[in-house]
Amino acid sequence: MTKNPHATTPGAAEKAAGHGLHSNVLGHFDAVAQSVSTMAPTASAAMTVPLVFSSAGNGTWVSYLLATLCTLFVGLCIARFARDSASPGSLYSYATSSLPPVLGSVAAWALLLAYVASGASVVGGFVHYANVVLSEFTGHTLPVVPMGMGCVVLSAWVAYRDVKVSARMMLYIELASVLVISSVFVLLLWQHGLHVDLAQLSLRGVNFSGVRLGLVLAMFSFVGFESATTLGEEVRTPLRTIPRAVIQTAIISGMFFIMASYTEVLAFPASDGPLDQSAAPMSVLARVAHVAWLGPFMDVCALITMLSCTLACVTAAARVLMLMSHNGLAAGRLKNVHIHNRTPHVAVVATAVATTILSVPLLAGKVSGETIYDWMGSLGTYGFIVVYSLVAIALPVYLKRRQKLTAAAVAISALAVVAMALVLAGTLYPVPEAPKNWLPYLFLIYLAVAAAVNSFQARQPKVQPALEPTS
Repeated sequence: MTKNPHATTPGAAEKAAGHGLHSNVLGHFDAVAQSVSTMAPTASAAMTVPLVFSSAGNGTWVSYLLATLCTLFVGLCIARFARDSASPGSLYSYATSSLPPVLGSVAAWALLLAYVASGASVVGGFVHYANVVLSEFTGHTLPVVPMGMGCVVLSAWVAYRDVKVSARMMLYIELASVLVISSVFVLLLWQHGLHVDLAQLSLRGVNFSGVRLGLVLAMFSFVGFESATTLGEEVRTPLRTIPRAVIQTAIISGMFFIMASYTEVLAFPASDGPLDQSAAPMSVLARVAHVAWLGPFMDVCALITMLSCTLACVTAAARVLMLMSHNGLAAGRLKNVHIHNRTPHVAVVATAVATTILSVPLLAGKVSGETIYDWMGSLGTYGFIVVYSLVAIALPVYLKRRQKLTAAAVAISALAVVAMALVLAGTLYPVPEAPKNWLPYLFLIYLAVAAAVNSFQARQPKVQPALEPTS
């Protein structure tokens, strides 16, 4: 009888901390790579900073400073949980461990949508930069639908094959991209001399409403910074490695985004039009820095980092979906692990299909890649805001039950909840233009369905996921 290579043998699901994944194969830098790649800092420098500028103007750097602080508050809450527990869907587990089951279900489905929508967002960014690069090198462009599908299929294939290979690949891609872009920023700052931009530091022409709207967009640059938590069973010494990776990612990426926003606003030439209307701002800045030859290379870096981010989102979403399956919130087959690759191959395929559904039909409908990046990024941000808020609310409850509650923990939790509430308010008022004004309602419908699923599951016998220390 021929053995099916895709089957999960009896007992395989119990290996490697009970879920069948590779254990102890990833190091500290691999964990950081997962978080950094999900954030896609190169993509943010190329596409998100200009969007923030359209709202905040000279206050763009302030929006990113505030977003860094909001992210750090949430990161401290996540890191405290991560010191005690590690699992493939940690944020969902954190919320479930201390909150009513219905909120745990909401957290799970919100986190899944957050990763899938973020993946769809960067598929749009990939298609945009693919044609930018093709136009620069050949003068021609290609049909967007095959390129979008190719981005998802390639990402899913790598995630299906080997998590270690995918993590290392993401690390190398992001390191190269960030180093090149940072070098150009340093050149731009050097050429402007040892003086500050008074227009930015004095917030000339800036109002609070613009900075607040910019904060909402800036937060999209950070979403996914915690995705190292989804590798909890595959990382060596996870209770030490993952908390450090989460905090380091928040701080280092925040510094990069603040520098990027300040430098882009400072150096972008008025002769090339507004920063937010440039199709390839990195190429323009390379020309201003007198390294025009780096422009096409930077656009290639942006293209590759979009692919890297899609891979990171599929990797993270698949592990969340796998844990949901283990806990009865999704189809039982989704928890299967490939017998050789030790990856959640069925969940990888499912999340890749979901990513395709949220991106490729829009491409087929002639929606631009930049617009898909904006729309799907906004949708994904709702999911992250909900999960971050639930984790922050759950932290004091969790610590109190274990008699470890401190005033500092309560303060950090409160700050994180307030920060997420401010970001959420910024997405709702002033009311955005259509169709983004419909996204909150679509998201609420999605959560209502999740709550209904939880209500149905509650009637079935199952074991609630528990937050237990992992060595």
